[in-house]
Amino acid sequence: MNHKFFLIFSIILVSVFSYSQEEESNSQIDVLRPSKAAFYSAVLPGLGQIYNKKAWKVPIVYAAIGISGYSYDFNKKKFWSYRDAYKRRKAGYSDDQYQGIIINDDRLLDGQDFHKKYKDLSMVFLVGFYFLNILDANIDAHLLDFNVDENLSFQPYFENDAIFNQNLGIKLKMTL
Repeated sequence: MNHKFFLIFSIILVSVFSYSQEEESNSQIDVLRPSKAAFYSAVLPGLGQIYNKKAWKVPIVYAAIGISGYSYDFNKKKFWSYRDAYKRRKAGYSDDQYQGIIINDDRLLDGQDFHKKYKDLSMVFLVGFYFLNILDANIDAHLLDFNVDENLSFQPYFENDAIFNQNLGIKLKMTL
């Protein structure tokens, strides 16, 4: 019983003291960096990317949000245009902008439904890209603290064997 306790205690002691990782003295890890980046992107889209020093992502963020916003506005205007034309025709007027182009009133309803569908879809994309902007800033801030070193490599190797002609394997090289 005493021998097992000593063995378990020595394994725990060795594992606790043998596992260590050197921190670089020139870089400080800021644990609040991801939440700051997410907050900045929530306040102003793209600001979190600038905070993470990835300013090249800002045009992508504004293009995605801008195109979605423009599409929403365009489809909203077309939706109200078809709706107003349909209501005016049902009220007995014949002076709408689609007079002579769309003869059947059902086509006005189809146009209204089409633009309503894409107006709603554009709003989903607008909100989705806004949250994706926040998520990108948060994840990118998390990944800035990871060590990406050239000493870590993953490559296939070939080995000639006397029994078998050739073996194929994978070698993982880590230099600590």
